[in-house]
Amino acid sequence: MKKAEAVEITEVPRSRGMRIIGVIDLLAGQAVHAQGGCRRAYRPVQMAAGVTIDGDAAALARFYVERCGLGDVYVADLDAIAGGAEQDAPVRSLLSRDTRVWLDAGVSTSAQAQRALDRGVAHIIVGLETLPSLGALRDIVAVAGAAAAFSLDLRDSRPMTTDAAVNNLPVEAIARQAVASGVGTVIVLDVARVGSGQGLDWRLLERVRRAAPAVTLLAGGGVRDAEDLQRLAGIGCDGALVATALHGEKADELLRARRVGH
Repeated sequence: MKKAEAVEITEVPRSRGMRIIGVIDLLAGQAVHAQGGCRRAYRPVQMAAGVTIDGDAAALARFYVERCGLGDVYVADLDAIAGGAEQDAPVRSLLSRDTRVWLDAGVSTSAQAQRALDRGVAHIIVGLETLPSLGALRDIVAVAGAAAAFSLDLRDSRPMTTDAAVNNLPVEAIARQAVASGVGTVIVLDVARVGSGQGLDWRLLERVRRAAPAVTLLAGGGVRDAEDLQRLAGIGCDGALVATALHGEKADELLRARRVGH
């Protein structure tokens, strides 16, 4: 394979404004390129803005922290989310004093939340996809406190849930119930849009922002460029989960755009 020319990424000082969280999707111990939510088809990340990754999660984390100047990394343990064993060793390798790790490992009970805290992560993601009920969210928040973040998991703008009581609820109602459970951060994540380049569901994000005006709101799945980041700021989002857009030639432009205010 011909080595790509490295894309120059100017060092960007951490600042207030839109928060960019670099995403690492872990599958069978490797950092993979998520695309469209079809996890069995995910393949290892080979390059990020000209930097060789070859599926090495630690290398991708260094890219986010050292080259992009990010302080936050979102780690999705796809094995655990699918009901398998947690990928403990690769997750622990990503923990450092310079990085706030947001861990999505299919947490659905307070005991799992406590185990994640014991591993030293900064934030525990509680995903709608693996949550048995919204009632269970309150128990998790009681253990994790401000470290708990609720992920409103969607596929093509529809809730991903096994809870029949939630399946037909509008996204605004789900967001309001999550906030009532005590979470201070809500992530709107549409897996069908991940790595697709099709952008975000702006109207849905606006509806969630209106329904949950006081929480930290993050968007994931479909962030393409600086314009998207600026538009997110305009509707009141506080940040975004980003992977593919940081791996390409527009990474520097995207990183500069995070300085926009609300």
